[in-house]
Amino acid sequence: MKISTRKVVAIGMLSSIAFILQVIGSFMGLKVGGFLEIEFSDLPAVIGALAYGPLTGVIIEFIKNLLHTTMTSTGFVGELANFVMNGVYVFAIGMVYKFYKTKKGAVIAMIAGTVAMALGGAFANLYIMLPLYMADAPFITKLNLVLYTITPFNLCKGAVIGIITMVIYKKISPILKAQNKK
Repeated sequence: MKISTRKVVAIGMLSSIAFILQVIGSFMGLKVGGFLEIEFSDLPAVIGALAYGPLTGVIIEFIKNLLHTTMTSTGFVGELANFVMNGVYVFAIGMVYKFYKTKKGAVIAMIAGTVAMALGGAFANLYIMLPLYMADAPFITKLNLVLYTITPFNLCKGAVIGIITMVIYKKISPILKAQNKK
């Protein structure tokens, strides 16, 4: 697979913006349930997935979280959770939009991504993340956390990121499309 220098630069720029947004979100201290951060670092990955395809969005999420491991206090569990949940989100969005590049397709992609993140997040948290983070907690405690905190958070977050993306993507897509040529 050949990748252009322009695309590498775009991935680097979007990853950097995502990391900066993640750091700003971390410093703001807006958390749900004590550990779910309200931040907008997934916007650049969603934009990358729409402009360049699903794998690009996942790469941006990976780089963002890799950079964030230098500042972590979660023993990398937080970054792994962020990558899994948001990687599923941007991949689903990118896959749907890849085949339906219309406004309606973008709306369907945002809904599909939100549902995929909520379902994938529920499974990953229940069977991977929470057992790592809360090894001694009873299963029912983990299940309640997933059902009543994590899943509603992911549904709201996915919807908000999707709406913001719908508002800004068409305004910035000419810049990305200019880079995407060649």
